[in-house]
Amino acid sequence: MDRRAFLITSLAGITAASTGIAGGHGRIGTFEGASNHVTTGRAELAKENGKFIVHLLDDFTFDGAPDPKVALGKDGYDKSTLMGLLKKNRGASSYEVPEGINGEDYNEVWIWCERFNVPLGVAKLN
Repeated sequence: MDRRAFLITSLAGITAASTGIAGGHGRIGTFEGASNHVTTGRAELAKENGKFIVHLLDDFTFDGAPDPKVALGKDGYDKSTLMGLLKKNRGASSYEVPEGINGEDYNEVWIWCERFNVPLGVAKLN
């Protein structure tokens, strides 16, 4: 590998790590399904550039439901933390925690069906 290729590869690794997709710089939890839904994989809550971000990591999977949204909870779902619709049912995606919400106050990431007001999955953060 020449020097240029080495530098490009190294920078790509640094960029991936800084986006949170690779994980490793926030609190991480593993999803458990709820309401007869299959939700697996890991979620990470990290602070980046002064904002809290939820990353669903590469191993995330969800079996599908109407109106799935991402939110936080502290020993239970908190509607004020809704971050919008789940972007995809499989793989990595990221969600910005609403302004004014301190991510350090929460210990869970939820996948929530707002239409039917039921949990679809929860990851308890370490």
